[in-house]
Amino acid sequence: MEDNVIYMDNAATTPLRKQVLEAMLPYFTEKFANPSGIYRKAAECRQDVARARELLADSIHTAAENIYFTAGGSESDNWAIKAAAEAYGSQGRHIITTKIEHHAVLHTCGYLEKQGFEVTYLDVDENGLVDVGQLEAAIRPDTILISVMFANNEIGTIEPVEKIGQIARKHGVLFHTDAVQAYTQVPIDVEEMNIDMMSVSGHKIYGPKGIGFLYIRKGVKIRSFLHGGAQERHRRAGTENVAGIIGLARAAQLALLDREERTARECKIRDHIIERIEREIPFAILNGDRTKRLPGNVNFSFQYIEGESMLILLDGRGICASSGSACTSGSLDPSHVLLAIGLAHETAHGSLRITLGMHNTMEEADYLVDNLKEIVARLRDMSPLYADMVKKVS
Repeated sequence: MEDNVIYMDNAATTPLRKQVLEAMLPYFTEKFANPSGIYRKAAECRQDVARARELLADSIHTAAENIYFTAGGSESDNWAIKAAAEAYGSQGRHIITTKIEHHAVLHTCGYLEKQGFEVTYLDVDENGLVDVGQLEAAIRPDTILISVMFANNEIGTIEPVEKIGQIARKHGVLFHTDAVQAYTQVPIDVEEMNIDMMSVSGHKIYGPKGIGFLYIRKGVKIRSFLHGGAQERHRRAGTENVAGIIGLARAAQLALLDREERTARECKIRDHIIERIEREIPFAILNGDRTKRLPGNVNFSFQYIEGESMLILLDGRGICASSGSACTSGSLDPSHVLLAIGLAHETAHGSLRITLGMHNTMEEADYLVDNLKEIVARLRDMSPLYADMVKKVS
């Protein structure tokens, strides 16, 4: 990376690909027209948006009419859950989700609880996996929606989405999944997986920020989220972010073209980091499922240290990482995901999330682990808890 910085926080955001920027630039200058216009210049933009919609629809094996552009993952999650509650609330007021969802889902469910809805927050196992038997047992006659993320943004665990979709369809319950971390990382077929609604964000796939889409299966009675004009087939008002839409489609196209090679590289580097940390750094706990895991995700908790100090010291050595979701980076509380998989508060506080991307190398992985070993040892030397543990052992 530029300025000798090693960027390993790709779950938070990714750099814009050069080809994506090149595809977007004309829509800031000569192709600036509003797609809603009736003149030729507007029609050209409208046609380009339609082509982008078709490409994105093909990427998840659906029809273009089922793709609705949004400002990103959080809006898509809000729209899917709130609109489902509004549209189907007369049939029931019970929603099922999990304790490890992104806050865009959890806080939306919390909002609906204040509106009189009842939400079941499912437990997960020590690897972050949902028990599909428990999920099915939680379904009631008044259940209208199941929302379970495709893959967790902190620990990388990939959920049994296809099985969840089968259960939801069998019981006639809507199924929404937040696929922000999974899209273009793993194959997604919304028809085969019985997904009714799915959230996607552009800036996680080397595309622009401020753009995403919500897939809504044909026949799902979801109402408008933003009121005003007739854009997005009367379901989301507002002038289309044409440059963002073009960038999102181009980013998805490129990500799908190189997915097999890219994810294989990320898996190799990921496994190398995990193997070295487990071998060379004591009292390190791998968080998340060892095999059902996103290609670039590494998440460890290091006992007897404080995670924020570790991140600051890593940053001082030119390594960008995180302790969890970027959306909660200002919080002093331990990760709700790590608590949900059974970690103690003090252990969860010592967590590190490394999320690899297309630019990372094996040399960077070794530089990370070499420095991490020194930093963890240094912090433990200053830890009274670690000193007490050593005394008890010796």
